[in-house]
Amino acid sequence: MTGFVYVIGASTRRGRRTYVGWTLDPERRLAQHNSGTGARSTRGLSWELLYLEKLDTRAAAMSREWHLKRDRRFRKQLTGQITARHEN
Repeated sequence: MTGFVYVIGASTRRGRRTYVGWTLDPERRLAQHNSGTGARSTRGLSWELLYLEKLDTRAAAMSREWHLKRDRRFRKQLTGQITARHEN
C-alpha cells in the first residue's frame, strides 16, 4: 500500500511553523489539520502543503517521516527561513 510523507506550514505571530506527518490520503489529512481534527499541535492555524513525497509502503513513509522530523535545515529551507548553500 502506498504511503505519503508530507510537510505542512503555517504562519504565526512568531514566524513560520512546520509539521511533518505521514498518511495514506494527503488531501484528507490536510483537511483534518485545517479543520482542527488533526494533530493537537496543528489546531487553530491555517496550514498549507509545502512538501509531499510518495513512497511504496506505509513502513517506508513512517521511516521517512522520522528522518524529516529531525532534518530542521530541510524544513527551514521549505519555509524560506534559510537558503541552500552552494559550494564550488
